[in-house]
Amino acid sequence: MNDLVLTVDEAAQRLRISRWTLYTLIHSNQLRTIKIGRRRLVPVDALTDCIKNLVEVAR
Repeated sequence: MNDLVLTVDEAAQRLRISRWTLYTLIHSNQLRTIKIGRRRLVPVDALTDCIKNLVEVAR
């Protein structure tokens, strides 16, 4: 089964960036997350959306 959500560490690993950089993307509203209790999770489709937006900005 494909993962629907990733932990912060897993998302950073998939993007090949540091946790610090991932939290920067989250706090600048460039990456959507959800909170369940104390856990912050990143929907897999949010990673795709974030990358598409970053590519658009880079053009």
